[in-house]
Amino acid sequence: EMEPAQRDLYEKVRKEGLAQLAKYKEGDARGNATVFTTLLRLRQICCHPALFLEGYDGGSGKLELLMELVGEQVESGHRILIFSQFTSMLGIIRDHLSESGIESLYLDGSTPPQERMALTETFNKGSIPVFLISLRAGGYGLNLTAADTVIHYDPWWNPAVEDQATDRAHRIGQTRAVHVIKLIAHDTIEEKVSELQTRKKELIDLVVTPGEVLPSALSAKDIRALFD
Repeated sequence: EMEPAQRDLYEKVRKEGLAQLAKYKEGDARGNATVFTTLLRLRQICCHPALFLEGYDGGSGKLELLMELVGEQVESGHRILIFSQFTSMLGIIRDHLSESGIESLYLDGSTPPQERMALTETFNKGSIPVFLISLRAGGYGLNLTAADTVIHYDPWWNPAVEDQATDRAHRIGQTRAVHVIKLIAHDTIEEKVSELQTRKKELIDLVVTPGEVLPSALSAKDIRALFD
């Protein structure tokens, strides 16, 4: 569940997006731009409103749940990979981990290859319990068999990308069961896209960054349903 202030902001942005969308006919490029912007904002709010709203001082239900999960996992001796598509969200998580006295490593797409290797070795051979990784950077070239828990903080609409990230802990040499946890904000676009994927197997990748096109599998009805 989202925090009350988080839910209020989500509803405000959702209703504004619907109002804007109603002004354009299906296929209008300006309408597509509205969809891009609104869907991105809604997804950011699901993670933490601070990703979208500067100066936001409320909480995030998902972040609170994550911190509870990580605290329990670390206390039980587990090693954890946390993936997010938003590097700014990973930064927020890292700050909260540090405030809680939990050490972590961090890797994103800007991390040089040699440093990636060094971080991987540090995690696998050391005792640092948490590795924060951007989803796109973590889909290949990493062998993180020291981890036995994988947490996807926010959903990626292409399940193959999530699976590639999860497989970082399922590499040759893994001797333990790996638990995978996906965090989904209740009654939000995150739930609706997951449901839409189930109904429409051809839907692969949905609105990640501005400049990408809406998948042809989405009808005007599908798009509107994301906002309902």
